[in-house]
Amino acid sequence: MISQLRRITLFSLLVISSHTFAAGDVARGEVRGETCLGCHGVASYTNVYPTYKVPKLGGQHADYLAAALKGYRSGERSHKTMRAQAASLSDQDIEDIAAYLASLK
Repeated sequence: MISQLRRITLFSLLVISSHTFAAGDVARGEVRGETCLGCHGVASYTNVYPTYKVPKLGGQHADYLAAALKGYRSGERSHKTMRAQAASLSDQDIEDIAAYLASLK
């Protein structure tokens, strides 16, 4: 059985760690992610070659968006334009952009 002190300590650590890994800043993400909307903010936008629909990112889950951007940055996801866009982003930039895009409807 966990003592009361251990429960309080465990709860405190969980609260502290959740603040350490808090979601990105929407306002900063709006500034850094402005260029994203050039393609991903246009309804029914289709790339010229090769022809494919560019996904709308507004309203997607922030965790998914952050994972995707990190994947492009690392080369795990292969798309030359997205890799170039993500290459210079810090982890904080990615979290901020993901929070901003997730806030859009």
